[in-house]
Order: sequence, then structure tokens, then C-alpha cells
Amino acid sequence: MLRRGACHDGFMDAVNVDTVLARFAEHWSPRKIAQINDYDVRIVKVQGEFTWHQHADTDEFFLVLDGELTIQLRDRDVVLKPRELFVVPRGVEHCPRADTETAVLLLEPGSVVNTGDAGGELTAEAENLT
Repeated sequence: MLRRGACHDGFMDAVNVDTVLARFAEHWSPRKIAQINDYDVRIVKVQGEFTWHQHADTDEFFLVLDGELTIQLRDRDVVLKPRELFVVPRGVEHCPRADTETAVLLLEPGSVVNTGDAGGELTAEAENLT
């Protein structure tokens, strides 16, 4: 039997996002569920405020799966509800915040550090769940 996300004859098995989300409870700790070329497809549960940071070399894609995510920018807030997405352009300082637990899908280069240029205690390497 193939495990979720495993490859068989060059093709990946289907990944049920809800099933994978049920496998962990930690906040701000991204999990890699697939790879597209050099990009990771990551899911993360978030609650509270993250850290202000930026990514100098890449845009950052957020798709809310469940809950509500506010992406704070220096000049405005972008509020995302389920099935809404937003792309933070490279070099733009931002700070994600969720008042209640929220599930988010991220698409970003595999080398991206979640805290960008800020570092700190919330820095986490994306755990591979495939």
C-alpha cells in the first residue's frame, strides 16, 4: 500500500488536505504536502500574531482553507476568509495574524524560511508529511 503523497510510476497519490491537517496541532509550524518543481506546497495551522518579516527574493502565496487570516501590511490589512487568496509581493514587510485557529495553504520555494529576514523563535523548517 502506498502512503499519502508517495510516488508510484512517477505519479503522486492523491493527498486529502483535511486528513493531513488532522495529523498535527502545532501553530506556525508548516508541513510540506507536495512539491512542484522547486516549490513546496505547505499547509500550516495558525493562531495569534506571527512576526513582521519580508522575503527579499520571492513572493508569498496564502490560501485560507478554514478560518480567517489577516495579513497585516504597513499601509493596510488584508482579511482572507476560506477559499480566498492573497500574494504578498517580494520585499513587502508583512505580519500574518489569526484571531482563531486558521488553516492556510502556502506555495513557496522549498528554500524559503517562514520568518524571512526576521528569524527568531517562530522560525520553523517545513516538516515533510508526504
